[in-house]
Amino acid sequence: MRKKLVAGNWKMNMTAAEAAATVESLVESIDYRDSVDMVVCPSYLCIPKTVELLHDSHIKVGAQDVFWMPKGAFTGKVSAPMLKAAGCAYCIVGHSETRGRFGKLEIADTAVSHFSETDHTVNLKIAALLEQGIVPILCVGESQVERENNMTDAVITTQLEKALDGFDPDELDDLVVAYEPVWAIGTGKTCETAEAERVCAMIRIVIGEIIGTSHAKGIRVLYGGSVKASNAHELFSQPNIDGGLVGGASLDPKEFAAIVGAA
Repeated sequence: MRKKLVAGNWKMNMTAAEAAATVESLVESIDYRDSVDMVVCPSYLCIPKTVELLHDSHIKVGAQDVFWMPKGAFTGKVSAPMLKAAGCAYCIVGHSETRGRFGKLEIADTAVSHFSETDHTVNLKIAALLEQGIVPILCVGESQVERENNMTDAVITTQLEKALDGFDPDELDDLVVAYEPVWAIGTGKTCETAEAERVCAMIRIVIGEIIGTSHAKGIRVLYGGSVKASNAHELFSQPNIDGGLVGGASLDPKEFAAIVGAA
């Protein structure tokens, strides 16, 4: 049986001091549950303090992104060896926002090209993380226009095929995949439970076609997109939804604790 996983993506929120206060409150709010893995993904600058505070806890720390080269003249980038040395156990890759695909656009549309992640760079990042023993949380999902044009399955299939191209199945045993419909991220909209389950089941089938059914059965598929305490239990009770990648709700320790409880 696959172990549930709840990961909090703090995005570009909180200073180191604010993160420390949130972590301390989180530890007080969440009871240890052997049936659930928990991860928080703060900004790069908050990772060291978060790791320090969670060192003796059951909560792991992840990063929100990574660069695929181990070192070099890549100003502003952070490598997988750096994340490993900082204490990261997980890392999000291919999030819709790094791909320039926003459910709720809070910047000028002329600036969206700044975010230029591609399926190929996602593939490179996964390889870099695996080399360091860091678990990738691969994000896939469709935009509102793609859903309206019945392209959901085709878009996600392509994202999976290109992201996982070239890997030996055994390398991907710990891979986590998060289905995040772009139109539900930061918008308050949530995919209907039945549809979220259908897409997560489809993701598992596609992974099975890429690396083999036996490997796919063990890979955890999360749902992300306006997950909150009020809808978490219904989502997480589905047979192919193994937890959640939580955005805004993970910034509130009590809300996040309730989501973990639902898992």
